[in-house]
Amino acid sequence: MNTIPDNKTLTGTWKNGQVLLDEPADWPEGCRVVVTPEESSNVYGMTEEGQSDDPEAIARWLAAFDAIPPWQMSAEEEAEWQAARQAVKDYTIARMIERSSEGGP
Repeated sequence: MNTIPDNKTLTGTWKNGQVLLDEPADWPEGCRVVVTPEESSNVYGMTEEGQSDDPEAIARWLAAFDAIPPWQMSAEEEAEWQAARQAVKDYTIARMIERSSEGGP
């Protein structure tokens, strides 16, 4: 049986079906591991309790937000999106006209 040289617990992040360790593991190849999610792990980001409204925290949030690259669509994707928006608009207007002629809400 393989033994772990130092029984150090490592942390990491679950991403794309794999555990990405925060630092390299000095473990023998093929050793078995146990992976459990942290209780405090919030996959959706920070909770309200963890947020701060001080100027530095707001500046960090704005910098992180500004670092998000803009969404890029091909001309075909944009045309499909615009067509879907138009279809929803046409349906909504038709339903409003229908309801108003019925005397409904």
